Amino acid sequence: MAFLRKIFGIGKKGKEESMTQERRFSSPFEVLEKERIPGTEGWERMYPYYYLFSEERREFDEKQLWFWDAMHHPYPMFPFDLIHGACWQLSLSGYTTRVFAIPPANGIAHRLLNGYFYITPQATPPEEIGERVPLFQKRSGFYFEKWNELYEKWVPKQTALIEETAKLEFKDLPKFEHESVVLEHVGYNSGYKLLEDYNRLILNIFKNWQYHFEFLNLVYLSYVLFFDFCTKAFPEIHPNTISKMVAGMGDVMMFRPDAELIKLSRLACHLGVTDMFKRKLPAQETISELGKTDQGKRWLEAMEKTKWPWFYTSSGTGFFHTELSWIDDLSVPFEHIRSYIERIESGEKPERPVEAIIAERERLKKEYRELLPTEDDKKAFDQSYETIAMAYPYAENHIFYCEHWFHTVAWQKMRELGRLLVNARFFKEPDDIFYFWHSDITPILEDLAINWAIGPGTPSRGPGYWAKEVDWRKGVLAKLREWAPPPALGPIPEVITEPFTIQLWGITSETLERWLAPKPKPEEITELKGFPSSAGVAEGPARVILAIEELGTLQPGEILVCPITNPSWGPAFPKIKAAVTDIGGMSCHSSIVCREYGLPSVTGTGFATKVIKTGDKLKVDGAAGSVTIMR
Repeated sequence: MAFLRKIFGIGKKGKEESMTQERRFSSPFEVLEKERIPGTEGWERMYPYYYLFSEERREFDEKQLWFWDAMHHPYPMFPFDLIHGACWQLSLSGYTTRVFAIPPANGIAHRLLNGYFYITPQATPPEEIGERVPLFQKRSGFYFEKWNELYEKWVPKQTALIEETAKLEFKDLPKFEHESVVLEHVGYNSGYKLLEDYNRLILNIFKNWQYHFEFLNLVYLSYVLFFDFCTKAFPEIHPNTISKMVAGMGDVMMFRPDAELIKLSRLACHLGVTDMFKRKLPAQETISELGKTDQGKRWLEAMEKTKWPWFYTSSGTGFFHTELSWIDDLSVPFEHIRSYIERIESGEKPERPVEAIIAERERLKKEYRELLPTEDDKKAFDQSYETIAMAYPYAENHIFYCEHWFHTVAWQKMRELGRLLVNARFFKEPDDIFYFWHSDITPILEDLAINWAIGPGTPSRGPGYWAKEVDWRKGVLAKLREWAPPPALGPIPEVITEPFTIQLWGITSETLERWLAPKPKPEEITELKGFPSSAGVAEGPARVILAIEELGTLQPGEILVCPITNPSWGPAFPKIKAAVTDIGGMSCHSSIVCREYGLPSVTGTGFATKVIKTGDKLKVDGAAGSVTIMR
């Protein structure tokens, strides 16, 4: 119990729960009343009822600090895409509260405000903490003790889920059933199979998120424990130094897609087919040209072997159907390959400098361990370090398996279903299906299947009904996207102590004060503060990039300024001198990758992309967490 008090601030109830009423953001109900967006009346009907701020929960909702989860959900939510929010709310919160019973933390509640995604992490009631401690120690202890064995079971379990989902098929309902339905005594028809496969897809999406968080909270916890040990044992240690001690651990899956592109780039150089990429033709034309030569065919064969699974990498976070994966839009990986070819031909090595990172990690670990005064201290350091070394790779590995590979397959299956509904004249475009919450799609499919079963001449209502609804929803979402959501809602706690909120989202008491403070004009700002996510100092011109489609404009030696990065941005890091993001904490993707490449990084600046312009000369101090605009 004592170590939990030290790490999580248990026992600080009075300070942590005391609210400063004078220091607060607007109530969500005030925003809903005062900032109504013309043309969006009734937007709430697009979403499940439990995602809305409501009178039934007003007393609770107004007491919470809600912050906009712009890191994971930067746009107003397409109704179907919100399924991932519901999934991680069920999974993350369930593992925290009900499975591992982490003593100081309950789950994370979600709400939508004008379609934008707000969250509030919940603390455990003090009277329950003592009850949780023995449960947590036994259950987390079991996972840490058997981590490698359990993870070896997790990989085939997750892979099997992906393969099962990939085998689902959504085809037009036939005029007559195949004779095998009778001769093989199947026992059900294609209309039923359509409903069954759709429900299987939805359940698999939920199960994917259950697997996603099976280990993840414990990974974050192991990092928090090691971080806490180091800050107490070495009071003057910089957070970046602690981060360097865990860099380069294990075979991190999220670096593999980028590594595979580098291999393909080197193969193109070896086979002498680089001109095909330098011509900057559309991807399919490049493939066609490569197919005309023996050397080009060899390259295409290598690419085909690489596609599954490495091209199942989203161009974004994987959370949105609008973020196509490499396998769906080959122009993205082909542009990366072209860039790598140019760097390889100029004598550069675009590979991640793993050896240097490991050498620095081992040096720091040895030097700090030797500073500890007693053998007991050294033993405690070793135990904490071994735990994070064992757990850390999962923090990135699960992203590839769950958020990229699985999500890509799931989005593909939903588009198959969308095309089916277009062919049945329910929708005009396959992507119209994403304007509906997942449970609202079931009656649409029932309408289709039932009238197919009755036979020709019996019309479905859907073809004359849903097109108007889709048009209205498209218009509403377009207007919601023009709105500027507040970064937070509700009262400000005197201190933020919840570790995951700090580590992943970068929300601290200082962050909230910056959000609340009056904003000078962008041209008057000469310095930004954020998280010191990766040490080092770099100067260079800024390149502001808001979407992955703009990565082709990034030039070597520039400083990347963006809302946040994700794994598809991997090819950018070998080019840049430093990275600056609007959102994210010490454990976000940009922080981890910059530490792996030895690049300075400042995350969670709040509004770097609003203040900095492409071409501005910047000085990024990753250790200080500062970005100076040298105007």
